[in-house]
Amino acid sequence: MLGRFAAAKRVLEIRELLTRRHTSSPLRYFSTALNYHLDSPDNNPDLPWEFTSANKHKVKEILSHYPSNYKQSAVIPLLDLAQQQHGGWLPVSAMNAVAKVIEVAPIRVYEVATFYSMFNRTKVGKYHLLVCGTTPCMIRGSREIEDALLKHLGVKRNEVTKDGLFSVGEMECMGCCVNAPMITVADYSNGSEGYTYNYYEDVTPKRVVEIVELLRRGEKLPPGTQNPKRTKCGPEGGNTTLLSDPKPPPCRDLDAC
Repeated sequence: MLGRFAAAKRVLEIRELLTRRHTSSPLRYFSTALNYHLDSPDNNPDLPWEFTSANKHKVKEILSHYPSNYKQSAVIPLLDLAQQQHGGWLPVSAMNAVAKVIEVAPIRVYEVATFYSMFNRTKVGKYHLLVCGTTPCMIRGSREIEDALLKHLGVKRNEVTKDGLFSVGEMECMGCCVNAPMITVADYSNGSEGYTYNYYEDVTPKRVVEIVELLRRGEKLPPGTQNPKRTKCGPEGGNTTLLSDPKPPPCRDLDAC
């Protein structure tokens, strides 16, 4: 009985630590990994939030893609728009606003926002750097890529730099395995109007640091492969086979055969 009492007391102590609104605990910096919401001065349901006038037009356009009795199907694009507007993350009041638009209980929106890793529920930098952590990129050195970024920026994963410009996260496979390793840069520096989400492939620890400094200076570099010896996802040095157009099949018009 004493053991159970001690365990129950410890659970209550942990719960008190996690739910304290003004705590300075490092756990607050990693709440994107939690499946519940913790109120804070800048993220609580009492804070007003609504789409901008320009984005209200986008909301109508998004809703027009779905039957009027299936508004809830628009939850993902609406959350994405809200996240772009709010600088790359979703406060609970923004999720409540989306729930009101699609006429569902807020919990239905929370379920989506907590399931998909594309939605950030704590602050991120104006440039949110996502390192692919899936096997092909890992084999090609994604851990070294992440380490180089974290060391250069002086942060841990999911932390934001003191100037608010950068944060580093992890994303699973983004479909660029042939050009591994790769990172994505989600650019929230100009709100939803200037939002971009670009892939940078064939990166090295040195190159990702260079990309950070280019972004810091406000310079834009072409997305895609960072290997000057290859074009898009073609082989380094150019093709060695399939050097001419393939011959067509002997009979394209099956009805005429």
